[in-house]
Amino acid sequence: MTTEPKRHVPVLLTEAIEYLAVRPGSTVVDCTLGLAGHSSEIIRRLGAEGRLIAFDRDPEAMALAMARLDRVREELGSEAPQVTLVGEAFSSAPLHLDAGSVDALLADFGVSSLQLDEASRGFSFMADGPLDMRMDTRRGETAAQVVNEASERELADLIYEYGEERRSRRIARAIVRGRPVTTTGQLARIVAAAAPAMKQDRIHPATRTFQGIRIYVNRELDEIKGLLEAAPTLLKPSGRLAVISFHSLEDRIVKDSLRDGAQKGVWKILTRKPVTASEEEIDRNPRSRSAKLRAAEKQ
Repeated sequence: MTTEPKRHVPVLLTEAIEYLAVRPGSTVVDCTLGLAGHSSEIIRRLGAEGRLIAFDRDPEAMALAMARLDRVREELGSEAPQVTLVGEAFSSAPLHLDAGSVDALLADFGVSSLQLDEASRGFSFMADGPLDMRMDTRRGETAAQVVNEASERELADLIYEYGEERRSRRIARAIVRGRPVTTTGQLARIVAAAAPAMKQDRIHPATRTFQGIRIYVNRELDEIKGLLEAAPTLLKPSGRLAVISFHSLEDRIVKDSLRDGAQKGVWKILTRKPVTASEEEIDRNPRSRSAKLRAAEKQ
């Protein structure tokens, strides 16, 4: 049985809430519910007339988030808003939401602390676990299938493109030689032996390879592009969008999409530069170090 991580800390919480301009009676969409860190704060501001609609394709996270939100709603009593949870990927938002029905939309991309901390999910090499990496454990191919069935060239390309790993060819060759690869520990050891850490590296040598495989398995960049295309249609005029990214690939897509939208008169960009975590937040939650928040208002 899964228990909620002891220290689930939502990243850039105050800043995200501020840019979303959450008001009583409004409809807010949390595209990446996770463990409901942001949503727990949002529903405190919505009042009885408000509504939260939240998406997450991870069934385990959804069950924990539901319990957490129920506790907050119980505490709020008659001031609790309506809450609707959708157990699907956020790219399906246009199928579940009416055009022009949303006041504020939040997305916090990447992997959640629940997924990283639980070895059985196979996202991290910090503890040995099966190579899975699927955010939605009900469907799709696992990381083990990708690692063991893709050609050497396909592996090298996806590690280079999604992991931004310059030594991808060497790593792919070592993975193919080391097959079958069944656990996160085994994969991390193969990568570290093929491409040892450089002096200037602050991260484990397998970090970028794991990132590349995870993004590929979950089609994360396609999900982000789909959501950013749909967002202007879903939001009301003057509706707000706030997006939190954790690495350059995600942030580049968000930055380019908002800039293009601003040139077409769709968006007014509210963050000239991305908002980053304060030193105090980084001390409290080291994972917030790489977070970047960008926000825009629909024209």
